[in-house]
Amino acid sequence: MLAYVRRRVALSIPVIFGLATLVFFLMHLLPGDAVTVMLTSYGASGEEQAQLRHTLGLDRPVFIQYLDYMGNAVRGDFGRSLFSHQPVTEQILQQLPATLQLTVTSMLFAILAGILIGVFAAVRHNSPLDRLSMFISLLGVSMPGFWLGIMLILLFSLTLGWLPASGTGSAQQLILPALALSFNSIAVMARLVRGSMLEILRQDYVATARAKGLPPRDVIGRHALTNALIPVVTFIGIQFGGLLGGAIIIETVFGRQGIGQLAVSAIQKRDMPLVEGTVIFVGIVTVLANLAVDLLYVAIDPRVRIDS
Repeated sequence: MLAYVRRRVALSIPVIFGLATLVFFLMHLLPGDAVTVMLTSYGASGEEQAQLRHTLGLDRPVFIQYLDYMGNAVRGDFGRSLFSHQPVTEQILQQLPATLQLTVTSMLFAILAGILIGVFAAVRHNSPLDRLSMFISLLGVSMPGFWLGIMLILLFSLTLGWLPASGTGSAQQLILPALALSFNSIAVMARLVRGSMLEILRQDYVATARAKGLPPRDVIGRHALTNALIPVVTFIGIQFGGLLGGAIIIETVFGRQGIGQLAVSAIQKRDMPLVEGTVIFVGIVTVLANLAVDLLYVAIDPRVRIDS
């Protein structure tokens, strides 16, 4: 087991390294830099801008900046924000609880609703309930999260006045963002569970359980659903990273605090250290989530063995 974990972590290092490299050079391809954002609105002269670039080290060759940044990042030092001058790691950790709250809540919504819809659709195969659930799932896959978020605000906040449209802190302020973020995952998971359940329900051991006179609840819950959830576990690992990335857009739509808002603000200001730090952090969390799901997969399905 430990050898497997070490091997997975070692394979993840090039992925994170490549991600950081790609973001670094993409940011340098954008027009303007942090100095332009800082001083242009104040009418600073070209000489003053050049002096600030020299102070921040932005006038050095890009490749030298890249080597310096990656050398520090390997040691866990992601530098300081060019605007707030706070350590990047400190700023990320300050915003982490709000983003994790949104992501974990959305994941729970997706798991609970997706499994329930998928199971009922499979058990009532070809019924109106099945067709309705699959139609809703199709809508969920098709609708962008930011558009759904705006529609939820218009309906539940501005029209009905039931829930707040923005903010961070209370449970009520979490409902709409979590629903907007999780709706696509609910749809995909429902279709995945339905397909897996339909396949399992055709197996001989399910027919045998029914022939023994077991209650339908035991046949569905103990025999069919347990095996149908095995592919869902893998999906959860992949989807968690997607939800974490999608939180960037949803936090912006709903005006929530979090890493997403931090990253968007950093991109607008060309705050390179902060952009790099948020991207690397999200990459590391995604890798760890997938590793945890792989280990859970082994625990759920004893047929899978890890070659240590």
